[in-house]
Amino acid sequence: MSDESARTLPPRLREPERIAREHGESRLALLAEGLHTGDPVADAAFADLAGGGGAARRTLAAGLSDGLASLEDVPPGIARLLRESEEAVAAADPELLERGDVASIAVDPFWSRIALALGSLVHTYSAPGIARVLLGTGKLTESAGRRLAETALWRTNAILPGGLLRGAPGYADTVQVRLLHARVRAATQRRGWDAERWGVPINQVDAVRTWLDFTIVPFRALEKVGIVLSEEEERDLHRYWRTVAALLGVDPRFSADVVDHASADRLLALVETANDSPDETASALVHALLDALADGPLGQVLPLQGASVRRLLDALTRLIQGDDLADALGLGAEDPAPYAPLLAMANAQVRRWERANEETWRQALHAHTEFRRGEFAHLPGTEYRDAVAEEA
Repeated sequence: MSDESARTLPPRLREPERIAREHGESRLALLAEGLHTGDPVADAAFADLAGGGGAARRTLAAGLSDGLASLEDVPPGIARLLRESEEAVAAADPELLERGDVASIAVDPFWSRIALALGSLVHTYSAPGIARVLLGTGKLTESAGRRLAETALWRTNAILPGGLLRGAPGYADTVQVRLLHARVRAATQRRGWDAERWGVPINQVDAVRTWLDFTIVPFRALEKVGIVLSEEEERDLHRYWRTVAALLGVDPRFSADVVDHASADRLLALVETANDSPDETASALVHALLDALADGPLGQVLPLQGASVRRLLDALTRLIQGDDLADALGLGAEDPAPYAPLLAMANAQVRRWERANEETWRQALHAHTEFRRGEFAHLPGTEYRDAVAEEA
């Protein structure tokens, strides 16, 4: 990205003076550059896949499994993607990757689903620029349940012990998600995307925001129901997800300084300055997601029936996201705040029992890990895997 384009401020940066005052001129410039920038490495690799047919796809699959060094005659874009991915893993703490994202694994599966759906995905969908890209990929509102399950499967594979090691499912899935973004970016641009208004499709700013939707956003949500991390757990969470950021192609100038919740909050506040309030597209995606949850496995485990399930989900979303965003999305006015202390007390007590001694903690962590291994194993396939396997 040239200096001239970096200085061009897209309309999404509505208050540049305030951004510069609160975050610094350099961060304003980084935002402007990020809105103009997609992921050149993934785009080049996807071009190789599009032009290389089955041979290129087999090369990529072998590289993800066995490494770049095992290959010969690798197309340059695919080679660079594999090299960058392997370097991201090599730069990480091997013991941390072997353990997995323990902070996320240790969350009760029910509350993990709530935090993912009503925390992470509602927040992702609420950004108009992201919502418009997602809607353009197809019938997202009609397939919200499947998209939720696919996202949950990717996250599960990414956080499990050893999941990000080269050849592991989480490693391969994360690189394939990156390539799916490249495919969507190319298709969106072909449809006449207004880059001046919204920035490049799946640009760096939106990628950073989405990355944060799997760390600070769900864990701030979980704090409201009594699931709180220690300082050490916070640090390990964000160290682990910096490797995910690298595998997803997030510019390290955004991610490198995120070491705990406080620094993640600062980065989220920065990228939120590039977002408008939710529009009709964002609202439609969120309502489709909540309907899918109410009608799906999550709704089936709740001791409620009919419209009561959806009202509870609206109420929990309002608790997690706050009244301003909930109102902008057109969610129901149910208020769970009076009951939040009871939820928090129960969850805090369970976590105390799990951490009572080394043995109870080992048993709890093992149970959560094994549950997650099978939670989404029934899925016949995913869009991010299919996007790499299919002819482009």
